[in-house]
Amino acid sequence: MTGAVNLPASVGKPLAGWRVLVPRGGPWGDGVAAALRARGASPLVAPLINFAPTDDQPALEAALAKLAAGGFDWLTITSATTVDVLSSYDAVIPETTKVAAVGETTAAALVAAGYHVDIVPSEDNSARGLLEEWEAATEGRKGLRVLALRSAIAKQVLSIGLARAGHHVEAVVAYRTIGVPVSSKVADDVRSGRVDAVLVTSGSVAEQVQQQLGPIPESILVAAIGPQTKMDAAQVGLRVDVVARERTAESLIDAVVDAATAKA
Repeated sequence: MTGAVNLPASVGKPLAGWRVLVPRGGPWGDGVAAALRARGASPLVAPLINFAPTDDQPALEAALAKLAAGGFDWLTITSATTVDVLSSYDAVIPETTKVAAVGETTAAALVAAGYHVDIVPSEDNSARGLLEEWEAATEGRKGLRVLALRSAIAKQVLSIGLARAGHHVEAVVAYRTIGVPVSSKVADDVRSGRVDAVLVTSGSVAEQVQQQLGPIPESILVAAIGPQTKMDAAQVGLRVDVVARERTAESLIDAVVDAATAKA
């Protein structure tokens, strides 16, 4: 994943003695692990998902070429991983093409990669939140040419919503999400309750948690990064105990801290 997560250390050590499973590696996982340590926790970084190239690379390459040539009025990006894909292709986003990012993490990744960002949902950091603010951001214009880059398993909430609003949307798969087997020690630690909390950052992660580690013992706190992730978790049979107020790593950790404080 792109872009380290800079999180402020809490006063005191509210998570002292807690072991927290972090389901993603890379700079994001490193940043979250550091923030957990600052709060007294022992992070257990165990990536449960990884990303693979799209099955239709010619379609992606054609879309990126069209993007570079100014063929789109807007580009929508729903994850930091999509930014990784853009960077790997040395994709060019013309200044005339506006960029809509879902989530602060995605926006930060775009800026770190040298791209511009024009709108980020101010309240609901989700595809639905972006749809709600789209009309104001585009001054009510119809018939815009939009390139929507997404993962292979992502629900096309944004693409369908924009098409219904009268825009010309080209939805292209930028990458595939694949599961990564965890070590037997990690699995044993979770199943035996030697982990205190599990962070769930997406529907894909929820699916892997349930498949590889479920059923999660009742003693373990399961924290989801947002309402949509909680709903996705429910669909695969994974219970969620707490939900972050905002779809950010900071808010996710705060939710765990609040739960730990309530238990104390």
